[in-house]
Amino acid sequence: MKAVAAKQGRIVVIDAQEPELLPGHVLIRTEYSAISPGTEMSMLKASGETPVILGYSAVGIVERVGEGVTGFAPGQRAACYGAPYVRHAGLLAVPANLAAVVPEGVSPEEAAFAGLGAIAIHALRTADLRFGESAVVVGLGLLGNLTAQIASAAAFRTIGHDLNEDRVRRMRELGVPAFADQSELEANLPRLTGGAGADSVLLCVGGPGEALMNQALEWIRDRGKLVIVGDITAQFSRGAMFAKEAQVLISRAGGPGRYDRGYERDNRDYPIGYVRWTEGRNTAEYIRLLAERKISVAPLITDVYPVERADEAYRNYAELAPTVGTLLKHG
Repeated sequence: MKAVAAKQGRIVVIDAQEPELLPGHVLIRTEYSAISPGTEMSMLKASGETPVILGYSAVGIVERVGEGVTGFAPGQRAACYGAPYVRHAGLLAVPANLAAVVPEGVSPEEAAFAGLGAIAIHALRTADLRFGESAVVVGLGLLGNLTAQIASAAAFRTIGHDLNEDRVRRMRELGVPAFADQSELEANLPRLTGGAGADSVLLCVGGPGEALMNQALEWIRDRGKLVIVGDITAQFSRGAMFAKEAQVLISRAGGPGRYDRGYERDNRDYPIGYVRWTEGRNTAEYIRLLAERKISVAPLITDVYPVERADEAYRNYAELAPTVGTLLKHG
């Protein structure tokens, strides 16, 4: 089968071995896989002589189910999340915990972003917002846009911020107030947050973080929270943090269960009474939001490439083209 890999800083399409179907796993024939530019561009830059297969979010048709699997049947469409089981490859053997059935009426193109949707949902759970509270989402690329849309769907007071005017425009078209100019954001913040400042700022950006984090500490209310979602360096003023007794939190991937071999490879779910929201349940919630038309991803899909032209897809991100969401089409 064909798979997309990084090798010595380049994208290559390789012939990879088909995965083994283990108990508790489902075998999925991939239709689309979604590029996560932050994670994957970093992996591309760091790649060496040995090819590393990229990707972690996809959708496809269930071909077979492993021993002990319930809730999935051959012929169903399923979205899935989580490397190394989910990759830019033609055939995926995925733990049932990391997959969600896609109902009729949900496009496979939108469902392919399930991994990024789960990450956005977990970031908001890390912020621990309550009804009526406010969130400023900084960075309105694919992940930030999804985070802001989901926050708005949950009835949080949501504000977006990005230096890119086009991203701000996209956010406003979806009904979320957003600003490219920092001074304009700060002028509107009291009105949009009820006067006290934001309950939380979610940083969906990468790169050096000191200046941005110190600015964000000015935007939050007393005892507010900063949530690091993107690959940003955690540098900030102790004095600014102390003045508000602020919390600085890191949101890790799509939720509880990520990187736990027992939960993932062995497909041992956590009891819902002890862990309400796992990465698998967050993935399913993303699909539910799509099915109920609470969020829309289609306007963010700027490019779809056949897997054989994957190098062009990544080159768009490297060249800072106006790309937001990119899919690779398989088969």
